[in-house]
Amino acid sequence: MDVDKVLQELRVERDQVDEAILSLERLAAGSRRRGRPPLWMHEAQQFTPEPVAPGPKRKPRRRGASATR
Repeated sequence: MDVDKVLQELRVERDQVDEAILSLERLAAGSRRRGRPPLWMHEAQQFTPEPVAPGPKRKPRRRGASATR
């Protein structure tokens, strides 16, 4: 077993974990924001394996009799 190779693989894995942590922190911090999502979030959504199915559609709200006059 080559110790240098194991160390290199562990460093790569550590970098990947750090990136995942940063992404989750950004998502948690940005959940209160409104408007257009940042570019990094848009790019991350392009690489998702399956798109999330949309929820049930809402029926349009009916107007009262006074609003139609």
